[in-house]
Amino acid sequence: MKTPSARPRARRVLDHSLMVLGAGALATGLGALTLAPGVSAASSHREAPLIAGDPRADNTDVYAFTSPDRSDTVTLVANWIPFEEPNGGPNFYAFADDARYHIKIDNTGDGRPDVTYTWRFRNIVRDDANQFLYNTGPVRTLDDPNLNFRQVYDLTVTEHGHTRTLLHDAPVAPSRVGPASMPDYAALRGQAVRNAPGGAKAFAGQADDPFFADLRVFDLLYGGNLSEVGQDTLAGYNVNSVALQIPKKALALHGNPGRNPVVGIWSTTERRGVNVTDSRAKDPDGGWRQVSRLGNPLVNEVVVPLKYKDAFNSISPDQDRTVQPVVDKVYDPILPKLIQQVYGIPAPKTPRDDLAEIYLTGICKACGPIKADLNAHSLNKDADPSRIVPAEELRLNMAVAPTAKPQRLGVLAGDLAGFPNGRRLTDDVIDISLQAVEGAAQTGKLVPALKDGDKVNANDVGFGRGFPYLALPHTKAVNSPSTGAKRSAMLHPDNAVAIGGVGALLLGTGGFRVWRRRAAKV
Repeated sequence: MKTPSARPRARRVLDHSLMVLGAGALATGLGALTLAPGVSAASSHREAPLIAGDPRADNTDVYAFTSPDRSDTVTLVANWIPFEEPNGGPNFYAFADDARYHIKIDNTGDGRPDVTYTWRFRNIVRDDANQFLYNTGPVRTLDDPNLNFRQVYDLTVTEHGHTRTLLHDAPVAPSRVGPASMPDYAALRGQAVRNAPGGAKAFAGQADDPFFADLRVFDLLYGGNLSEVGQDTLAGYNVNSVALQIPKKALALHGNPGRNPVVGIWSTTERRGVNVTDSRAKDPDGGWRQVSRLGNPLVNEVVVPLKYKDAFNSISPDQDRTVQPVVDKVYDPILPKLIQQVYGIPAPKTPRDDLAEIYLTGICKACGPIKADLNAHSLNKDADPSRIVPAEELRLNMAVAPTAKPQRLGVLAGDLAGFPNGRRLTDDVIDISLQAVEGAAQTGKLVPALKDGDKVNANDVGFGRGFPYLALPHTKAVNSPSTGAKRSAMLHPDNAVAIGGVGALLLGTGGFRVWRRRAAKV
């Protein structure tokens, strides 16, 4: 832990020689407030006032991981439209055809995108004069005449100011209306997986919402005594997803993942001619404006003050260090004080440079108290240190091989292929963040009073073994007896999971075990 004298140095945010240290300040808040009371409902669902009223532009989660069945590639997943109730007809759920959806990659560490993948969607309606139905009969193919409403998309990639098209008019997997309308939805969705140039694969369509958590956290941290835990609040809901499986060389600095394995990832949504103001006033120049942004989970909605949430959604990560009101908050994060107040667990000393590494600079031996070289941009051999700035991005070291038996607590459980080194679908980001804010990344020990977390340890349905890995969307109503907690309980058998200290590489302290529930096999 650095002494308090690090605090004024970190505030010199324009001094590149101290940028990495300065990043720690903002990261402390970005990561530390994971479970603090806020205005959102889950992950980054409805995290800011304006985007809560624009669900088709609201990106909910970003995932990035080395593909377990194609280890020379990385899979990127971004989700939009939170809380899709399966029975939301007759129009169901479509991507906006007047927006641009992006996944952005920073491989230099300057907080700006070096590679940008962009999806633009177009609607096709067969009969809008004589039909009101999404489909007029059973749908067995994506071009089935019975599918009255369809979407297609163009996928482009922009590098060094040049844009090229990877896919044109690729089909979107439709919303899953139900078994009568779509008797074999798995086969139907499989038709939406498309090969793209350079050995890539792409997918766009509806999926089960892979985020899992018990959101009674907002009732004074699960009722003040951890009594209100164990129900997956997101069970039964769907999202709209884009997924891309891309060779690592397409993402790495200079195309060399061996020398430059670390990348930062985030997603954004843009609308044309919109300003981020209370009225969403039209911009007279008609240009594209960013209205939503997401990198690490649980950031905007629980760390950024209400006054600045919409502004945060509008800026690029390279500007994060200039938001002084947020920077001021991060040296003394709220959540540890709340935990101390509710549960009597002493808050770790500040400033929290360990959280800084996890959420803003990436983890490296020179970055802070976690003495491991894991996923900081400074580990890229060809990166210019003078250009590296503190920026909120989901960082992934592509050189870390997939784990044969992934641990849901990721790096905290000695599994370096998991969050916060990227994010897999199975990573339990709620429990990871809760333990991290209480200092587990430094001590190598879970806080005993909080070791069970929210007792939602896996998604309500299993994930797939191949791209796009996402579970199929639900068809039953969220308030059906077969959804929610009852289904979650059936799919989460008790089992022991080893939660060792990350050992010499990361946590550096003795091993330990706690009893956990094992995610359902898929």
